[in-house]
Amino acid sequence: MVIGGLGIFLFGIKAMGEGLQKSAGDRLRDLLDRFTTNPIKGVLAGIVVTILIQSSSATTVITVGLVSAGFMNLRLFFFKAKRVQYIGQVLFGFGALFFGLELMSSGMKPLRDLQAFHDLTISMSDNPFLGVVIGTVFTLIVQSSSATVGILQGLFADGLISLDAALPVLFGDNIGTTITAVLASLGASVAAKRAALSHVLFNVIGSTIFIIILIPFTAFIEFIQGSLGLNEKMVIAFAHGAFNVTNTLIQLPFIAGLAWLVTRLIPGEDSYVDYKAKQLDPVFIQQSPSIALGAAKEEVIRMGQLVLKGLEEAKNYLDTGNGNHAEIALQLEDAVNNLDHKITGYLVELSAAPLNEHESRKHNNLMDMVRDFERLGDHFENIIELGEYQVNNKVKMSEDAKENINDMYTLVISTLSEVIDALDQDDWKLAEDVMKKEERIDLLERKYRKQHILRVNEGRCSAQAGIVFVDIIINLERMGDHCVNIAESILDGLDHYQEYKTV
Repeated sequence: MVIGGLGIFLFGIKAMGEGLQKSAGDRLRDLLDRFTTNPIKGVLAGIVVTILIQSSSATTVITVGLVSAGFMNLRLFFFKAKRVQYIGQVLFGFGALFFGLELMSSGMKPLRDLQAFHDLTISMSDNPFLGVVIGTVFTLIVQSSSATVGILQGLFADGLISLDAALPVLFGDNIGTTITAVLASLGASVAAKRAALSHVLFNVIGSTIFIIILIPFTAFIEFIQGSLGLNEKMVIAFAHGAFNVTNTLIQLPFIAGLAWLVTRLIPGEDSYVDYKAKQLDPVFIQQSPSIALGAAKEEVIRMGQLVLKGLEEAKNYLDTGNGNHAEIALQLEDAVNNLDHKITGYLVELSAAPLNEHESRKHNNLMDMVRDFERLGDHFENIIELGEYQVNNKVKMSEDAKENINDMYTLVISTLSEVIDALDQDDWKLAEDVMKKEERIDLLERKYRKQHILRVNEGRCSAQAGIVFVDIIINLERMGDHCVNIAESILDGLDHYQEYKTV
């Protein structure tokens, strides 16, 4: 019954958390992004998000993902509106959570008759470190501190464990929950590893402090229980909250020191993908549309640089099969999508401002470029997916096929880099050179496709390799097309180029 209740409890947490995340969409990430500009706001954001999704582990994974989330088709669903379904999923998960708690509590009552369990609880009272170890290990196994705290509430409510034995287990639960962050950071960026280590150190330091002050802390919880008339489960809940709040307040002034420590423990270059738009100040739209256009252009250039870096990381993934490169590339694509939304929204607002003919043409060209850069991001994401298929299915390519891809890839990277420089420098010669390079990309795509068909027919490459090869070079060829679109938009916005062409 305990195991079944635990399963339902965990499923309830998962269903409720997924429903909230789906209904909130990117707002959870935006919440963390907006309210982490200083440590105090960061603490508040962590509290709110964890309350929403009922999983400190999930919040930590979201944080790790920022620094470095189907559902079964069940006709349980009577409403077509997705938002209504998600709200129903939240309510279902909330109910399942409490049903699981009740099952676990009922299933643990027979433990009161086991002498071995009585001996264990006495040992935990005499040796608090044993309770910390038990709480840590059990949470490591279950990977949910919410579940282990729920079990602890049931044990304490049924009189199976004393408060002085329960509190060290509670401290251990907080250490054990860090396993999710640790697992999420394995093979991830240096920044992700540092975030996970910070989580571990925060809870280990906090547990150590509270073991030292266990006697006065126990007395404080007992005083609160008597003063407020708390039932047994609320006592554990209050102790859990008091531990985390006090631990946060104690360590908050030392955040800089903790950051210094994890940087020393995990050395290396911090690969950080900045999702934020830096130049798009709404004040410019009202005060000076020309400056606003310049700010939007700077963000479009940065968007292009992110695409270029993502394309390079995708190539590194194809060459090495190292998942770190794929992860960074996907983060970059996510950042490109975010800039797409921010820049497009900014330009839409700017369209209502008074613009002269030149500014209006520049505005339209920037809108077109944003769309093309976003499509470029989609294509290197496609290449990542093809690389994953190749790795997962152990698809082997011939050396000739690899060389063809490298040649075409090098040309596309050069073309993309040149079009970004053309945009940055308003250089019509570079823009024209981009258009010439795209013709070479088209020729290579047709040539290499024919050569690869011959290799497959001759048995030098498998059919699976043929599919992956063709799809990769098609994506590269289409990236060349988008580079040309951007080059044409650049030329269209240069008045001196238009005059030169007329002459």
